[in-house]
Amino acid sequence: MQTDKIFYSLFQSFPSIFFAIIGDNTINVNAYQFVSVELKETAFRIDGVFMPTTETTNQPLYFVEVQFQLDPTFYRRFFAEIFLYLRQNESVNFWRAVVIYPQRSLDPSDQLPYQSLLNSSQVQRIYLDELDTTENSLQVAIVKLIIEREETAVDKGRELILQARQQLADEATRKQIVELIETILLLPVRPFFRELEEMLLRSKRLTTKL
Repeated sequence: MQTDKIFYSLFQSFPSIFFAIIGDNTINVNAYQFVSVELKETAFRIDGVFMPTTETTNQPLYFVEVQFQLDPTFYRRFFAEIFLYLRQNESVNFWRAVVIYPQRSLDPSDQLPYQSLLNSSQVQRIYLDELDTTENSLQVAIVKLIIEREETAVDKGRELILQARQQLADEATRKQIVELIETILLLPVRPFFRELEEMLLRSKRLTTKL
């Protein structure tokens, strides 16, 4: 899916964006590399993994999944991938899992088998539409642009490009950020979310009538 590719580009080019949206400013970003991982002897592929660059580090490995579609059995697959990875990589002792949803309504209800994990600090669920941008974080705002409504996306993109040009001193970084913003504006995901909202609204109306 297009959104997977844009998140991969974002996290690979600017790993600090990932740590900004999970709200952890204590991490040394330079101690991680972001990669896509295919598990041996299976058809499983984890969207992305932030791996500590030093084998002996006590910093956790981060499993990252971007979930922009309705998938009722998502957690069964996701945790199967994680534990298979841990089985195949016995050197990993510390890990965290982060799932990025555009909105809470896409978080599946099939959670009971994994409730203790989902309620722990080891697993973090991010809902982009609920992210706080009050601190004027350019990084978080760029990620939220992915779910910006069609009617306001272009204006918001222009604001972020202006903000990037004002805040970023390094010309190469500034150019790369501007290109990412322009790429996000071309993503064909906003019509999908409009259809999804209409579908959920129709479902609520039907439930009310019943």
